[in-house]
Amino acid sequence: MTAPLFKLSSSAENQVDQLLSSNPKAKGLKIGLNTKGCAGLSYTMEYANEENIKGCELVNEYKFPLYIENNAIMFVIGTEMDFIKEEFGERFVFNNPNQTSECGCGESFHV
Repeated sequence: MTAPLFKLSSSAENQVDQLLSSNPKAKGLKIGLNTKGCAGLSYTMEYANEENIKGCELVNEYKFPLYIENNAIMFVIGTEMDFIKEEFGERFVFNNPNQTSECGCGESFHV
């Protein structure tokens, strides 16, 4: 059995769905990677639109279209994105089975 390309927890799916409903121009969610931080890579999230989804893989298993940048696929296979609420805030977190290390502040990772 192969690992799913990218998973969303139900709380992440619901949160993104709420955000998308307040932005009628958004076509879905786009996930990518940026080179930055002391460990090398960091996740990017942005609203998907006609202009920025070229070169992306469509994951059509959720309430909305989820696009993964082609150059990020090999680094995020099997990753689950979650949305957590804590006492002093809320945030999206990425649980990536390919990750071998991360920087001390948690802003970047290495595979």
